[in-house]
Amino acid sequence: MMSSEAPLLGSPAILRQRWSEVTFLHWRVDPSLVEPFMPAGCRPDTIGGSTWVGLIAFQMSRSSFFGGPRIPWLGDFPEVNVRLYSIDDQGRRGVVFLSLEASHLIPVLTAQAAFSLPYRWASMQIGQRDGQVAYKTQRHGQPDAASHIIVRPIDDPVASVALAADPVATFLTARWAFHETHRGATIYCRNHHEPWPLQPAELVYLDDGLLAAAGFEGLADRAPDSVMYATQVSTEFASPQRPIRVRQPRARTIWVPARSS
Repeated sequence: MMSSEAPLLGSPAILRQRWSEVTFLHWRVDPSLVEPFMPAGCRPDTIGGSTWVGLIAFQMSRSSFFGGPRIPWLGDFPEVNVRLYSIDDQGRRGVVFLSLEASHLIPVLTAQAAFSLPYRWASMQIGQRDGQVAYKTQRHGQPDAASHIIVRPIDDPVASVALAADPVATFLTARWAFHETHRGATIYCRNHHEPWPLQPAELVYLDDGLLAAAGFEGLADRAPDSVMYATQVSTEFASPQRPIRVRQPRARTIWVPARSS
């Protein structure tokens, strides 16, 4: 059974951030639909025979690198990502990002270069009103890759306790790493944060084109199978790891003396 507690990073943190106003929308799908998107050495992670596609929206802030000072402007922006759930040949679970929308160009270019993460530059807004949280994003140069999400978090302590014990909620949120193809190899990048303070939420409005742009045409036409919300967590990332590769022994050539004629 998966744990909602993150294991220790095992190496020094290179990046720290705060994620707040986090909305998790998820759709249950057949693993065969996401198999083509998995990096080498990974396969879809499943629970109950199904895997999931996630649309995750939040505010990123308080970013700092290598224990340095926070970067107020550069590391403070909304993000909306489309992600899948992976497990590699070593049994390590993670997520696979199909797209990550961000409103600041420099972090987009940095993440693309450093990790090959599929960040995309977008115009974005996030706001709260009358107990609802709204997110809007539209990718520059690709107007159909847009999303408008409105949710209403539900303040119900009993329901939140139930979510904390729900194995599906744990499967979707306690992921502690991502897999990504970088320079021809699959990397595994660990993160650590306190358990998510999950609470149920009501989806008030969804008009989404990011799922279709990522390769899941029509998925947003049906209601998500899971809607959750979390106020905030503080997270840190370790340096990426490359999967262990087992070297195959070289075949030895056996020389056979030629027959005399």
